[in-house]
Amino acid sequence: MSRAAAPLQWLTMGLLAMGLLGLSPALSLSLLAFGLAVLTALKLREARTIEERRVVALLQLVCAGLLAALRPELGPSLLQGLAILMALAGLLALELGAGPDWKALMRRSLQVLLAALPIALVLFLLLPRLMPFTNFGAGQGMGAMTGLSDTMEPGSIARLAVSRQAAARVAFPLGGGPPPQEQRYWRVLVHERFDGRRWRSAAPPFARPAAGQPTPPAPPPAAPEEGIQLWLIEPSGLSAVPWSGSGRPLSADLSLQRSGELLSRAPGSQRRVYALTRTADPGDWRTQLPGPIDLVLPRGENPQLEALASSWRRLGSGRERLDAAGAWFRSQPFRYTLEPGALPRQAPLDHFLFESRLGFCGHYASAFTTLMRAAGVPARVVSGYRGGQWVQPVGGTGYVDLRQADAHAWSEVWLEGEGWQRVDPTAWADGDSLARAVAAGAYRAGIAPWNWLQQQWWGLDIAWARWWLGYDSEQQQALVARLLGDQRHLLGLVVLLAVAISLAASLGGLGWLGRRRRGDPLRLELERTLRAFARQGMAPVAGESLGGFARRLAQRWPSLADPLEAYVVTYQQQRFASTPSRTGRRQAHRLGRALRRSLRTGTHSPEAVQREHP
Repeated sequence: MSRAAAPLQWLTMGLLAMGLLGLSPALSLSLLAFGLAVLTALKLREARTIEERRVVALLQLVCAGLLAALRPELGPSLLQGLAILMALAGLLALELGAGPDWKALMRRSLQVLLAALPIALVLFLLLPRLMPFTNFGAGQGMGAMTGLSDTMEPGSIARLAVSRQAAARVAFPLGGGPPPQEQRYWRVLVHERFDGRRWRSAAPPFARPAAGQPTPPAPPPAAPEEGIQLWLIEPSGLSAVPWSGSGRPLSADLSLQRSGELLSRAPGSQRRVYALTRTADPGDWRTQLPGPIDLVLPRGENPQLEALASSWRRLGSGRERLDAAGAWFRSQPFRYTLEPGALPRQAPLDHFLFESRLGFCGHYASAFTTLMRAAGVPARVVSGYRGGQWVQPVGGTGYVDLRQADAHAWSEVWLEGEGWQRVDPTAWADGDSLARAVAAGAYRAGIAPWNWLQQQWWGLDIAWARWWLGYDSEQQQALVARLLGDQRHLLGLVVLLAVAISLAASLGGLGWLGRRRRGDPLRLELERTLRAFARQGMAPVAGESLGGFARRLAQRWPSLADPLEAYVVTYQQQRFASTPSRTGRRQAHRLGRALRRSLRTGTHSPEAVQREHP
């Protein structure tokens, strides 16, 4: 057993431990991954025999595969690949004994890993996709930090801190770009239920198909001219995911609700990737008729607000009432601030509208929506993200970078003949643009080179998400349809045949690489050098010694006399030494390569050869 086996296996455990740091405890398989890693480390500590260390190597590979299923993002995937490379090197060190050094072990391990890639690619493309892993539903409330929550009670927050945490990225890889800055409203949650202080979302969780119930058919693939929105969102405790409000999802894992919420089946504690078409159709959710819930308002909670709204009821249409409310807001000295102070328990919206007039987006959206309901206009609060920074990586696809500091709330009102219309009352407050610019810039401040490197890495992450994580069951079904047409029942046979061909090619490649390096390295180096001279018309004759052949070569190329003599002396010392040294073998390799390079370039300069060795 090689002395390198133990360090390689402990190094593998360190890499696996780094991968465990990013796991969410909300995932049901996270505890299994932690437990398996701990058991593997304990087994490695007590292992004494080769058989026990083989078990450790197997457990390390299983643990790396489990981490790959739990964390398929670009960074963790690179870490998992390195862990697999080290685990294979440790296993080879066990099997090959004390001969190979670290360099040879890593080279052979990389060859094995590359040989396995064709089989992995076949299985990735054709093997039926599994449903997302279930989670325990551990949510994360943002509290008094910028971000999203399924409940909104701005009156209870005295100070709102700015979170620098990443929220989502959206790319447009098939042409086109993002909407203008003033139109970047990315909706997530619709808050319809109101109890006088708190707004809640009324949407049900994503309904999973019952046992035996067929999965709904996947939507047809989008035409390239329609364009694609590719979303990559960070873990959150919400089943609702951001989108522009236009287009349609390309995955059966996404469900568009009547309210305009886009719900995802994938666990919220994992990073999620999904795509939507960019169609011109605004979507059926905008034309859905309002329900009684959109007019529910606890009476008597805010009497001044209700009195103001009742004066607008005399106006004939919802559009006129909306215009009257907008004119009133613009006439008042409202001011945007992240430190408005807590509102009183009694008549909190009256206090905000008629006394303090200080608040952030939640205050304005809540008060305006309540006013509209009191005026008889169906209305609701929507929370999501506003704006975002456009990033164009070097040589990559541009994307909009959304942070939790971009979280925003606005209102939607129902207008006869127009459907649901977005209204952002925060924009009517003095200082809104400046305050939001300061808040949004707070998380982007820092060392410019670091920000630039982070943006380039995220650009690579977007590409990885598009080509790897974005390959879902719908795209797989489309590929199978193109390959087999109506003969989909032959998929199993095609997979077996493709795996067999890939396996044969991989084994053949490994065998060829092994034959290339089989034998004495010193002798192989000599044979390569002799073949180089043979191509110049000089080959040893039967019974000629290496020294005699070198003297004959020196007669033809006098400038190579000294390098040839040095090579012969070094080779014979290593060939007949009782204990050849690694330094001597490397010296012989360098001299042989230098001689071949001199013949290839035609210089035959002794200085060109001799400077290759001390």
